[in-house]
Amino acid sequence: MKNFSTVGVRLVVTALFCAAAAVPAHALECKFRADAPDSHVVVKGDTLWDISGQFLEKPWCWPTVWGMNKEEIDNPHWIYPGQIIWFDRAAGRLRLGNRIDAAGGSSDLRLSPQLRMEGLGKDAVRSIPTGDIEPFLTQPLIIENDELNGAPRIIAAQEGHVFLGKDDKAFVRGDLKGGTSFQVFRPGQPLKDPITQKVIGYEAFYLGTLKLQTEAKPGSGNDVHTFVVANAKEEMGVGDQLMLQPPQPMQNYVPHPPEQHVAARVVAIYGGVTHAGQNQVVSINRGKLDGLDVGSVLQLYHAGETVTDTTAKKSWLGMRSPEVKLPDEEVGNLFIFRVFNHIAYGLIMQVTAPVKVGDAAQSPE
Repeated sequence: MKNFSTVGVRLVVTALFCAAAAVPAHALECKFRADAPDSHVVVKGDTLWDISGQFLEKPWCWPTVWGMNKEEIDNPHWIYPGQIIWFDRAAGRLRLGNRIDAAGGSSDLRLSPQLRMEGLGKDAVRSIPTGDIEPFLTQPLIIENDELNGAPRIIAAQEGHVFLGKDDKAFVRGDLKGGTSFQVFRPGQPLKDPITQKVIGYEAFYLGTLKLQTEAKPGSGNDVHTFVVANAKEEMGVGDQLMLQPPQPMQNYVPHPPEQHVAARVVAIYGGVTHAGQNQVVSINRGKLDGLDVGSVLQLYHAGETVTDTTAKKSWLGMRSPEVKLPDEEVGNLFIFRVFNHIAYGLIMQVTAPVKVGDAAQSPE
């Protein structure tokens, strides 16, 4: 029988990043769910976010119940299918064991997620579902500052071709910096800060990849390189640019609050739609220079509208009714999975209302 006498224990996260030089600007409060199970058997397809949500009111409290420091959050130990997560109600902690523990062995032999060297974590439980974010991990979708300046560019296509497809030749000018494999993109719409209206980056339209076939020979008087289209997501053409940027694998950081307070706004919704829902990707106007890293969790809010209070009494001078700003409304969580200098991509989690451009994304409270 479950004993809920200690389920409501409050875990203050003042020491969450005790191994780091900085700590959160304000303490956070974490509580276990009243209906938290005694244990959970990890199965293939589980995510840390889902498992955490079974035990905790706030999934980003996961590092707290394991007693993780900043280094362990950045380089997490793995949890594998077949292991069992036990809820130690008396201590207000989660503990990890194996199936043999259920047969009478001591689950206290393993008090934290364990590192399995073989396979290098290939079969380990991921932080969030990777299917929805895979394109954002392998394609350079955000271009900041002067990254485009001097980038190699396609100057001509194979004879008789207006656009390039797989196995076609492309002729390129520009400094390759020793690279042989490039991603091709076309600059897209500018991303503007919803508050300042300044352009903070560009969303690049990913087209495919090129492989170097013949590099221009120095001193030959010809500075044109010959490439072959390795794969094409969309048709390429003259003027499209190349970026030497290898794919970035999904970092399996655990959900956690940012190290410092972050107040951001939704800049854009992927796909050009006006509203986003569960498991959709948005970009925000804060990045690594603002204290965000992979695994950071922010709370999403609809900004309260400004309305006219028609019920207020008017003065004898007949002045207009006052305008009042309504409170911001929390609508969900945002899991940050890719971070640039001033922009970050996040996956919407546990949303209760559609998210739109301009909505607030702030550190958990």
